[in-house]
Amino acid sequence: MSYLDTFIFGIYPYICLTVFFVGSLIRFDRDQYTWKSDSSQLLRKKQLRIGSIFFHVGVLFLFFGHFFGMLTPHFLYEPFITAGQKQVMAMATGGIAGTFGFIGLTILLHRRLTDDRIRATSKASDILIAVILWFQLLLGLATIPLSGQHLDGSMMMKLAGWAQDIVTFNSGAVALLSGVDWVFKLHMFLGMTIFLIFPFTRLVHIWSGFASVTYLVRPYQIVRSRRLGIGRK
Repeated sequence: MSYLDTFIFGIYPYICLTVFFVGSLIRFDRDQYTWKSDSSQLLRKKQLRIGSIFFHVGVLFLFFGHFFGMLTPHFLYEPFITAGQKQVMAMATGGIAGTFGFIGLTILLHRRLTDDRIRATSKASDILIAVILWFQLLLGLATIPLSGQHLDGSMMMKLAGWAQDIVTFNSGAVALLSGVDWVFKLHMFLGMTIFLIFPFTRLVHIWSGFASVTYLVRPYQIVRSRRLGIGRK
């Protein structure tokens, strides 16, 4: 492996994750008024609903699919499914979810770039992150035919092994990517870059989406009505 491979796949992931966590914490602490999705629904509802539904359904499935698929050790699922079967399942479900996300984001990106009012109120970071995500989804779909050339699951095992070695601080992670096609590597690099720029974009609202689950266990809120006189002595 070259020095560039060592940096991108051995050092760069830790830079991205550090900026991701520390940057998100600092932004939440210092700029809470910017912690929002900056929805443009009030400017134009057309195309927003269908594009947003397609995009979010596809991307959320892909996120959790990648998270559990890449970080779950092989021995945990080996008694139930082989590496090859898991790869075929990932190709099928990921292809469907990726297509959903790609179609949805294409609609949203077209809406943002062609509507003068939305374009005028969009930040450069809004357009940048949308374009990066669009290319990332396209690259993800492009890896499916390449994965089809390794139906024994060998490619998936390499990529999962790399991800697991990164999160466990194993120094041998980079060596696992020997022979991996450049499309996979570019997809991985762009994915890490999204984590790097995450705290500086509207993507921070994703944290709030996950945090909303706490409402399920939040104590009841007592509301006292002045009109009915409830709670008065």
